[in-house]
Amino acid sequence: MIKNIFDTVTLANGVKMPRLGIGVFQVEEGSELVNAVKNAIKHDYRSVDTAAIYANEEGVGEGIRQGLKETGIQREELFVTSKVWNSDLGYEETIAAYETSLKKLGLDYLDLYLIHWPVEGKYIDAWRALETLYKEGKVKAIGVSNFQIHHLEDLLKVAEIKPMVNQVEHHPCLTQEELYAFCKENGIQLEAWSPLMQGQILDHPLLKEIAERYQKSVAQIIIRWDLQKGIITIPKSTKEHRIIENSSIFDFELSGEDMKLISGLNENKRVGPDPDNFDF
Repeated sequence: MIKNIFDTVTLANGVKMPRLGIGVFQVEEGSELVNAVKNAIKHDYRSVDTAAIYANEEGVGEGIRQGLKETGIQREELFVTSKVWNSDLGYEETIAAYETSLKKLGLDYLDLYLIHWPVEGKYIDAWRALETLYKEGKVKAIGVSNFQIHHLEDLLKVAEIKPMVNQVEHHPCLTQEELYAFCKENGIQLEAWSPLMQGQILDHPLLKEIAERYQKSVAQIIIRWDLQKGIITIPKSTKEHRIIENSSIFDFELSGEDMKLISGLNENKRVGPDPDNFDF
């Protein structure tokens, strides 16, 4: 049973990662971003997810500093994730990109560092760099993002250390069951980005009906569905009341039947790029 916002998943290497976090994709540098991160920490979120390409690591770092100062919690109690961008994939380049991200965030280490996209011919060298950073104790856990089964199979053939996390687009219209099963079998934790389908699913009649039954919002139903499936999720919001709402999901449990109904909405429909067909 998922009890509260402090609940964690134990990754393959024993590191504990919060089940629920805040994402900051498409949130620009500035006070809105700083306040979102600070407020999330204030309301007990312990996981923050950013990436080099979001161009907002400095603001995230500032939000973290303010959040820690106001709450009195320690850096060690937070779980911070960033990702290396496609143009920096390569052994030396990836190590340099990691240092740049750290500097912008104003942190001494990251809890999780991910390869953002599986750029053909480049992600193997980048993975070696992540393994080096991990072995040197510069990062607590390493993983990938947007990797399909065949990308993972390719990586697992040469990896000394298995990816601990695979962060992918995941929501009721894109349940990725085969990928989920593969990751589970290989001890790779699945994490959902765009869990609310960038808002496109919030008016779905079935989800609205389920939400009414539980007297919850559609967003709360989807986030709860993720967590009950054993998937880590990082909904994005900059509004304080939404940040609170998104985490008010520990006082109810979806029935097995409702879980199936929600999973049955799958259409393999993406709102983001296809990992097998992207050109950036």
